[in-house]
Amino acid sequence: MFLSVNWLKEYVELPKDLTMEKLAYDLTMRTVEVEQIIDFSAKFHDICVGEITEVKDHPDADKLRVCQVNIGEDEDIQIVCGGSNLAVGMKVIVSKIGSEVVWHGEGEPVKIKKTKMRGVESYGMICASEEVFLKDFFPMPDEDSIVDLSNIDCKAGDSIAQVMGFNDYVLEIDNKSMTNRPDLWGHYGIARELSAIYKTELKPLSASKIDPKLPKFPIEIKDSDACMRYAGLVIENVKNEAAPLWMQSALFRAGQRPINKLVDITNYIMLAVGQPTHAFDRTHVKDGIIVRRAKENEKLLLLDDKELELSSSDLVIADHESSLALAGVKGGKKDSILETTTSVVLEVATFDAQTIRKTSKAYDTRTEASNRYEKAIDTARVDQGLSLGIKLFEQLYPECKLVAFGDNCPKPTVPAVIDVDKNYLNTRLGRKLTYQDILHSMQGLGFTITEQGDSYHCIAPIWRSTGDVSLPADILEEVARLYGYENFEKMPLTGVISKAVKQPKVMLERRIREFLAFRCGFTEVFTYPWINDQFIKASGLDAKKAVRLATPPSPELANLRFSLVPGLLEAVQKNRRYFDSFKIFETAQVYEKGEMHPSCQEETLPLQRQFIAGCIVGKDAEQIFFDLKGVLESMSRYCHMQEFSLEQVTSTEPNSAKPSWADNKVYLNIVQNNEVIGSMALLSAVTMKEADIKHCAVAMFELNRDKLIPFASRDNTFKHLPLFPLVEQDLSLLVNEDVSWQTIKKLIGKKVNELEFIEEYRGKQVPKGKKSIVLRVRFGSDEGTLTSKQISKKMDTIIKILSKMTGAELRD
Repeated sequence: MFLSVNWLKEYVELPKDLTMEKLAYDLTMRTVEVEQIIDFSAKFHDICVGEITEVKDHPDADKLRVCQVNIGEDEDIQIVCGGSNLAVGMKVIVSKIGSEVVWHGEGEPVKIKKTKMRGVESYGMICASEEVFLKDFFPMPDEDSIVDLSNIDCKAGDSIAQVMGFNDYVLEIDNKSMTNRPDLWGHYGIARELSAIYKTELKPLSASKIDPKLPKFPIEIKDSDACMRYAGLVIENVKNEAAPLWMQSALFRAGQRPINKLVDITNYIMLAVGQPTHAFDRTHVKDGIIVRRAKENEKLLLLDDKELELSSSDLVIADHESSLALAGVKGGKKDSILETTTSVVLEVATFDAQTIRKTSKAYDTRTEASNRYEKAIDTARVDQGLSLGIKLFEQLYPECKLVAFGDNCPKPTVPAVIDVDKNYLNTRLGRKLTYQDILHSMQGLGFTITEQGDSYHCIAPIWRSTGDVSLPADILEEVARLYGYENFEKMPLTGVISKAVKQPKVMLERRIREFLAFRCGFTEVFTYPWINDQFIKASGLDAKKAVRLATPPSPELANLRFSLVPGLLEAVQKNRRYFDSFKIFETAQVYEKGEMHPSCQEETLPLQRQFIAGCIVGKDAEQIFFDLKGVLESMSRYCHMQEFSLEQVTSTEPNSAKPSWADNKVYLNIVQNNEVIGSMALLSAVTMKEADIKHCAVAMFELNRDKLIPFASRDNTFKHLPLFPLVEQDLSLLVNEDVSWQTIKKLIGKKVNELEFIEEYRGKQVPKGKKSIVLRVRFGSDEGTLTSKQISKKMDTIIKILSKMTGAELRD
């Protein structure tokens, strides 16, 4: 949000010696974060009003004119210009030598220099509106037209910053810092804070009362939970014309584009007091206003020509014929202000924050109005909006008439009441503040504080009672920030440091993350807990198993993750745009239907389990599969936990589970204590296609981290190097296709010092249903070098075991 300091000064008197830096610091320390201070006049430096005193044709260019221009100095200056509407006596915008303009409104600013144009010297530039950032104020009929300031109260030599009201500083506020402060989304709310900070008087908003004898304008609210108040004022004898320059300037400095007088009045009210308003063309509103839920599949064409198909959860403003606007979000095309508009219905209303937030997200339509309604506005703000609206209409349309008024308020905002224990404040503030100290601070913010024995009875102002202030902690924050965080004495922390409690599961998680990141080169990612429907489908998972959000960020993000795979698929898809190969992993909670950890009698949480998943992306599918397999085989050793095995659990096993996202053949289950706790695999072609992952291969794993068993201690034993040389032998075996490396490792792994897989082959030379594998074994003795006889005996033993248990045959 952008705040005009001049606009703030209309509501509060600031200290005369206050610098902009000090103002920004005080606001940041006590109220909202100021991101930057903008000198709004800076980009108009050396740009002024000029009056053309002479126009001649250029001697060597048909489209150029040589002008003499009075810029308020002793002598006129000569400027060569191609404007099509130049005339003697015309007041124009002149950029003097040294100023900066945007050439034809495009690209970076360029500095004006003395130059020759077709042999004629030029000492400045007569500007079009887009060249000096004023296109919204002075729209031109064609690209050759020059801004004509003749109808504006100014004289030659006046700075454009002064003429346009741009001699101002603008504060850019971080919106996130006031998300829970709906009272701050207008200049008057910030002025109230400054009044409390500097102990100066807050000027009251000028009140314009509505004649109680006005005819009643019918307003019907069918859902009081979604619309707590709605006021409509019918105004006649208005015109659709440009707003006065002072109003356009104020809107522009606050980041809003001026449009026309009727629309600008509504935007000015919103930026002044934080109350969104809307103006309907009266001729399109039949027999009053109805605030209702939309009919299922009801259609509404918005102002920006976007047609919506509404749902029954959406709130609309309607008449007795059809819907007119998407409540609190955007107006409809049907009732929009036209050039022929002569009467309007001014809407000033209070809508439910959750309803507006849900609707604006559902249709991806965020507006300045919805941003404010989403923060929860109080019903009393309607009075401020109406009062200011009447004042502006009467000021800008002296001939206008207020002809009807309706105000329906089924649920007025009630002031929040909080009792705060004195000891609660003193212990948490770290010092004792007197009742007068607290009263002095809080009264400026509109709070009513009374002392009642050992506690304070606090009544929050109506503008802070929509959820912002509801707990003793909120009162504590108000007292502390107004007192000034920097005014509290720095004190060293004191306390007893107790012996740390060992948490094996937490330590195991850290070891796994460090192993994957530091040893294996993976990058950790953090995905959202809600998952996109596209990637649930791509994973082959059943969305019905997911816990659904009541108010999702958007319709396709309604499911909480019950597997980490969909989130990783989305991460792979996005990162593939920038990298050909990479490794990523995530360790996080998944959510399953069920109940655990009751947080209160009325509410329980879904089942939450800890999972870990990761993947390797590259071109060579075989390479990345075995790379990932090696990572998992090393994990138990490096992370100091019980070992698991990698094997394909057959369909006859009770825990059989080929992952739905896995290739039909290239996958392995992660098994521990005869239980499948995870899987690793190449992604199937279907999953790759559905996830829109192209031109690469992906090997992925997912396992239940809760099932991993950390060792109780880390007592390592020393194993000396072999005292005598090891014997290295290669074995070429013919085995059945279903015999896995894991099976062979289990059978002979403990019979040798080292066992290594070399290669696997299937082809014409290998019988159908068989495969050829090559193993390398190393073995020896601590008692001496093995003889040929001992070596042969050892090899015979190995071959006999494999032959008996797997049917392996030794190849020639």
